[in-house]
Amino acid sequence: MIMRIWRTQVDQARATEYERFAAEESLPMFRAQRGFLGLLFGRHGGDCVVTTLWEDHAAADALEGSAHYQETVARITAAGFLAGESEVERFEVHGSHLPSSSR
Repeated sequence: MIMRIWRTQVDQARATEYERFAAEESLPMFRAQRGFLGLLFGRHGGDCVVTTLWEDHAAADALEGSAHYQETVARITAAGFLAGESEVERFEVHGSHLPSSSR
């Protein structure tokens, strides 16, 4: 299992817009991808992370190459509520303990 972490910053005055985009645009896009296992959205002030879980590196690679993902990235960038540079990291998951129901 692969954990993919996208980090960015958001204009805090527009954080509600960012969170709406994440729920209404990003989440459905991720759910439509082959090999998608789950995600967490996190925010502390203007610092934001999206942690997604993938079956393997091939599934994470397919996400990054998908037209749907690229269109979503273009729309979130054009929306203007992101600030600064974004970065992506990947890690092999070697252990986990998650609640049985989502919150």
